[in-house]
Amino acid sequence: MQYRFKIAGGDFSNAGTVASSVKKILRQLNIDHGVSKRIVIALYEAEVNVVAHAYSGIVEIDIDNEKLRVTITDQGPGIPDIPKAMEEGFSTASPQVREMGFGAGMGLSNIKRNCDILNITSEPGAGTNVEMITYLKPDAR
Repeated sequence: MQYRFKIAGGDFSNAGTVASSVKKILRQLNIDHGVSKRIVIALYEAEVNVVAHAYSGIVEIDIDNEKLRVTITDQGPGIPDIPKAMEEGFSTASPQVREMGFGAGMGLSNIKRNCDILNITSEPGAGTNVEMITYLKPDAR
């Protein structure tokens, strides 16, 4: 099964909408609650990153019998130093984003903690691509 969603940069009132939609899909598919929770947390963090840092993004979800693969491609400033961005507490969020309660620098580390495979590629000035893979069987991790 495949799904596709759009994310608008700066639209904090709808941040989390994609994660909520995917949570409903996973519930309908009877995916293990613990696995579903990990997927939704990682997706929420990635979605908020697009809203906070990019102009727009596309989320593609591919679900098969073994795994769920999420690919998020954004049009934004990119990440100049991915290892630095992965450090807990490191943030490039604007003061306005921080005032809204986002931008604590935990997004990428929370994503990594909640999926089985994480690949991030980015081109400064062009955007970022995040791939998250989560195995659907709790013991497959």
